[in-house]
Amino acid sequence: MITKPTSFSVHNHGIKSRSRSSHESSRQKIPHNLSLFITHKMNPLDLTGKVAVVTGGGTGIGLMIAKQLAKNGAKVYITGRRLEVLQKVATEIGQGLVPLQMDVLDKDSITKAVKAIDEADGKLDILVNNAGISGEWFKFIGDRDPNLGDLLFAESSLDKWTDILRTNTVAPFFVTMGFLSLLEKGARARKGETSSVINITSCVGTMKMVMNTFAYSVSKAGADHLTSSMATEFALSKIPVRVNAIAPGAFSSEMTGSEEALTQYMTGAMPGTMTEAPALRPGKEHEIGMAAVYLSSSAGEYTNGVIMRIDGGLNMVNP
Repeated sequence: MITKPTSFSVHNHGIKSRSRSSHESSRQKIPHNLSLFITHKMNPLDLTGKVAVVTGGGTGIGLMIAKQLAKNGAKVYITGRRLEVLQKVATEIGQGLVPLQMDVLDKDSITKAVKAIDEADGKLDILVNNAGISGEWFKFIGDRDPNLGDLLFAESSLDKWTDILRTNTVAPFFVTMGFLSLLEKGARARKGETSSVINITSCVGTMKMVMNTFAYSVSKAGADHLTSSMATEFALSKIPVRVNAIAPGAFSSEMTGSEEALTQYMTGAMPGTMTEAPALRPGKEHEIGMAAVYLSSSAGEYTNGVIMRIDGGLNMVNP
């Protein structure tokens, strides 16, 4: 029979032992910062204590990522131009998401957001540049129309090209530079670690085929190159901020449509491609969200300057 341990003392060795109850009581008094340290070391994906910003975080891929970051312990600011959308989402999802109005194409708006987070938290650990817009889609590209040049010249718009490039390629540069000082503060608050920037690009950015949209493809290829360039320049300048990209395939969003419609759509080759993605379905929230968690966590500390494709194999089977 196992008996319950009792209090005892060993006086001749100068050692005084405590009862089980007093021992358990002392274990419960672990300091909060030590508790966070222990949790962090036991689970390298834990983001407790980290502060994140997700641009375009009120819908689609941005919201998927924001939810997973919050589930893993981060405080997540979701930004966008439509404050009512952000507030509604934050209310519905609950703890962890904080709505913050910010226009990624307005330097004054970016500055105000930086100031708000600096005053509230004094640092930033994770920046996800997700806000983006789609391009001009022309079915006749994939149809191999013999009058391709004439049609593209007539129907393409310089203004739309400019809008797409400003939003998808230029804005991540300005948002990152605006928040860089806070990202450096975040890294210095965690000795030996770095902060993380994640640019959401697209699998089409590394494809030769443009999937019926030149402007969008070029803008995302530019975002991929921006990712590599910032990662390199920050490293050479001894700035403790890693920069990586996630290049998604089809995920349900305002831009691409519902998951049900996409699932039906992806049973065959998507417009502008040669063959269907091997997965034959759109991506799921945890598949892209946990990729962002990895890149944001201590588990991702050794990953820098990478373009991570999460596209169900679409890019792999289409040149």
